[in-house]
Amino acid sequence: MALHLIKLCVGCDTVEELLEWREASRVAGQPWILRTRQTPKRAAELVEGGSLYRVYKGFILSRQPILAVNTVGEGPARRCEVTLDDRVVLTAPTPRRPFQGWRYLDAADTPDDFAPAGEKAALPQAFARRLREIGAW
Repeated sequence: MALHLIKLCVGCDTVEELLEWREASRVAGQPWILRTRQTPKRAAELVEGGSLYRVYKGFILSRQPILAVNTVGEGPARRCEVTLDDRVVLTAPTPRRPFQGWRYLDAADTPDDFAPAGEKAALPQAFARRLREIGAW
């Protein structure tokens, strides 16, 4: 069973804003890397089919497959780099309370996939999110 990470997406209110930021800051030929202070102890499990789930304004709305987890630097400059797949998959809006840093997310607790970002989902994500907010879904 795959293990996943979950992290707040600070600075972006929507998946579209994240994709716009990525496009504006992309360096040709460079992978999408998430830098964190702490290296997950269960990194090998994350690379075996895990994804990074992102929380936007209290809702999990997207995920990206994790390709690699590496520790770089030494001493106080030591950091973790999580290499992510460029494709972003929309998920069913799922409420999540704020937290600091990242957390592990078991496969049993992950929301269902909607559609790859940029493709038409059967139900608009904003509408699905609103349904979750009012408790109708």
